Amino acid sequence: MAKVLAAGVIALLMLVAQPALAADLPLTGVSLAPCDAADPGAQPSPSAASRPTITSPEGASCYVLSGMVNNPGRRAVVDTDVYARILDRSGEPVLQNRTRVGSIGDVEPGEHPFALRLAVPTGTPGPFEVKNARARGFSAPVRSRATDDDDLLPLEQGVVRASPADPLS
Repeated sequence: MAKVLAAGVIALLMLVAQPALAADLPLTGVSLAPCDAADPGAQPSPSAASRPTITSPEGASCYVLSGMVNNPGRRAVVDTDVYARILDRSGEPVLQNRTRVGSIGDVEPGEHPFALRLAVPTGTPGPFEVKNARARGFSAPVRSRATDDDDLLPLEQGVVRASPADPLS
């Protein structure tokens, strides 16, 4: 009797707790550009007089990684992360020891623009090259969601675009 009851409980738990399946989404037209001056993530660069005379650069510069993401499925893909290798002029990684560059949230079916901010160490020699850009999300939420009352840091806020006709602003 106990074995039948245990088997029933396990079967019920398997039906209720379904795993969140991962989905890979293609990215197109991916580019990396400096943040617009009006963007909350952009910070004024220090003047040459106030810069310390140290050989290693301090701080970070704001850049926007943008492009199009395509969800070919019939359902939204949630908690979508973007992965890419960003290389500097000499072919060295700009973001050391990581390829996850940020999250673009939920992606409804179809093709949509995306944009996310990156903090690139000041003094990193450009131009930059974006390689192996891809997005990966899930069929169900896998992390807690921000509410309207949460205070967002500048890099977490919506990206401000220079053109008022831009669909991302």
